[in-house]
Amino acid sequence: MFSAFSSNDYRSNRANTPAESAVKRLNGIGEVLSSLDISAIHTQDDMTRALWTLDTADKCIRMILSEFRTAPAKEQVVRKAKSLIGLIELARDEISNYRDDGRVLS
Repeated sequence: MFSAFSSNDYRSNRANTPAESAVKRLNGIGEVLSSLDISAIHTQDDMTRALWTLDTADKCIRMILSEFRTAPAKEQVVRKAKSLIGLIELARDEISNYRDDGRVLS
């Protein structure tokens, strides 16, 4: 299990500002990514599905970021988004290693 995504902050269930709402959405993306089990990749279809999930999450994160180009409290959103994007890149690297090591069946 690639659990690096599961370090979400659940202090608040209610978002009071647009930035808090964005962070909640980013936390939701992190929850979805935390269920991604890279060790369960055994076929090309598994790898394709995992990469599709990572790409979709990356696009969603970047859409959320685009809403905060000029908004106040942008730092909190950018920090969370960059953290998730970094973890997505690590997961992609790990998946590439599976393919390069011959652990993924054709």
